[in-house]
Amino acid sequence: MPSARLVVATSMAGLFALSLCVGVDDFSLEKIFADAAALELLLVSRLPRTLAAVLAGAGLAIAGLVLQILARNRFVEPTMTGTGQSAALGILAATMLFPSASIGVKTLAASATALAGTSVFLSIAHRLPPTQPFLIPLFGLVYGGVIGAAVTFIAWQADLLQYVDIWTNGEFSGVLRGRYELLWILAAMVALAWWIADRLTIVSMGREVSVGLGLNYQRIVQLGLVMVAVISSLAVVVVGMIPFVGLVVPNLVSRLMGDNLRSALPWVAVSGAALVLACDIVGRVIRYPYEIPVGTVLGVVGSGLFLWILFGRTERA
Repeated sequence: MPSARLVVATSMAGLFALSLCVGVDDFSLEKIFADAAALELLLVSRLPRTLAAVLAGAGLAIAGLVLQILARNRFVEPTMTGTGQSAALGILAATMLFPSASIGVKTLAASATALAGTSVFLSIAHRLPPTQPFLIPLFGLVYGGVIGAAVTFIAWQADLLQYVDIWTNGEFSGVLRGRYELLWILAAMVALAWWIADRLTIVSMGREVSVGLGLNYQRIVQLGLVMVAVISSLAVVVVGMIPFVGLVVPNLVSRLMGDNLRSALPWVAVSGAALVLACDIVGRVIRYPYEIPVGTVLGVVGSGLFLWILFGRTERA
């Protein structure tokens, strides 16, 4: 187990340094001490993009973990339960009603709709038979698909399909200094999740056990919903929808470290950051000097990892 932690930490450090050096412009870390243009490129573009990938990956992985606890199902994540699509609906509504709205207003609108959409999903998911765990992700796919179809239809009517495409396909090419700082709120959400990790562990046992242990079950669930909504809406507003991070990372980490949430949660965040950063680097180099959006790369990588998790689960059973 310590070797796995060392590999993740070393990989994260290497990917961070590599991300700073990969791009169209000729750049190396040695130049920043002798070339003012290289230092400006680092501070304005390369470092903000790398930090955005790290923060988005860590936040989405934690959002997936919290949502899995609330739904009591390991096969759900924000993009599979209508949370991301609901956030896109809020951004679309804010854009149509208040065309000159700031990014903060759009974030608030996206958070409100994401919170409402996730609440509806959980209220229905808890009524599904617990003996058939795959019904919940199937319902989530249908539910998210319906909301996504509504977003596409409204955007088509309002001639905003290009904007919707930006929100629904995550990419970091437009991230610059001054356009990613809201993602630091995701770091606060990660810290909050770690602070209430023990309470979330109790919540995963169900309402009756939680109440029996003296926990305010409803308050923790509401706090978890707010965390998932804020993380998902911020990610959609700033970088777009990034799939599979919140699904595969918590499952992979739990296989290596077990279900001790407090000890596993930091590694979920680091692994999510490393996965998004690695896929962003691949998207930058695979068709150099052009880029493939990180959402597209993760769609391929994440689906492969998810199938491996499913087949591995079946073999162990």
